[in-house]
Formats: sequence, structure tokens, C-alpha cells
Amino acid sequence: MSLTDSSAQLAQRLKAEREARNWSLAELAERSGVSKAMISKIERDEVSPTAALLGRLSGAFGLSLSQMLARAEQGGGQLARLAEQPVWRDPETGFIRRALTPAGGPPTPLDLVWGELPAGQSVDYPAAAFAFIQDQQIVLLEGMLHFTQGAVLHEMRAGDCLRLGPPEACRFHNPGGTPCRYLVVLLRR
Repeated sequence: MSLTDSSAQLAQRLKAEREARNWSLAELAERSGVSKAMISKIERDEVSPTAALLGRLSGAFGLSLSQMLARAEQGGGQLARLAEQPVWRDPETGFIRRALTPAGGPPTPLDLVWGELPAGQSVDYPAAAFAFIQDQQIVLLEGMLHFTQGAVLHEMRAGDCLRLGPPEACRFHNPGGTPCRYLVVLLRR
């Protein structure tokens, strides 16, 4: 799936989630802290939202960021081939997110997400983006990752696995000179 396809599907999904709740742009703006103008641009696929904005919008809908993106990512089957895995790129940081969990079969509360954060970049998420996650773990595959949850900094190296605590605002930061690649395993409530 191309990044363009993923962006259009995400725009449609955000609008569908808002309309399913009978919310106006103003109501979603108030609940999420994202301006009406920005929400409108996102829904019309005129701009691609950043990871931080998506975290705020998904939290307003009562969904984890992973659930929000999964609802936008079409597909089916038991096997998720690399070329067909939905990919999304944060236009602000260049962060790449790829959904690994096959969309086919019965619904599952388990999500596998592959992330790549460019050198020197950071992505911040509000606590609301994690409110509907029962358990979350991060496995660093390559590079270095400074993961901050609340006030606690975890300096991760390749092979390290971190189990997150209760939902708090967090930051993914790559202090290294090369991209860091990691796997996030989420168990939704």
C-alpha cells in the first residue's frame, strides 16, 4: 500500500469516526485540542497529520492510536506481506509506521507495529493515545532509542525490550546518527 493510499484512507476514517458520533468539527476540536481548521484539512486529505495530532484525535474518539490507524488500514487475509502492509509517514519528523498484524480472520486485541524514527527526531504522544491499551512493549531492533514515559527516561539499545507502565504522556527520541527501528506490541482492552 502506498503512503498516498494510506493518507486518503486515514482522512476518510477520521471523518467517519467523527460523523458516527454525530460530532461537529467544533466538538471534535474541543475534545481533542486540535483546531477545527486543521481537522477539516486532515479530513479533506489536504494535509497529513503528525503522530502527535493523531494521538490527540484518537484519544478524543476513545481509541488507541493503533486502533485508529488499524481502522483506516484496509486489507484482509491471514498473511500480511511486506509490500501490502499499510504504511504511514509522519510529515513532520519522517517517522514511518507499518502495521504488521494481518487484517484477516476474527478480530484480535493484539497489534504488532513496526516503527522507524530518523536520526535526531522525536515523536510525542499524549497519555490519551494509550488509555485503551492493556499492555504495551517496545523491542528495539536497531539503533538507539530514548523513550520517556511521564518523567522516566529509558535509554534503549538494540535488543532491549521495555514494558510500559500505566498510560502517561511519552516521547520517542532517536539520539543516534542513524535511524532506529523498533517493534511495538500492543494488547488492547
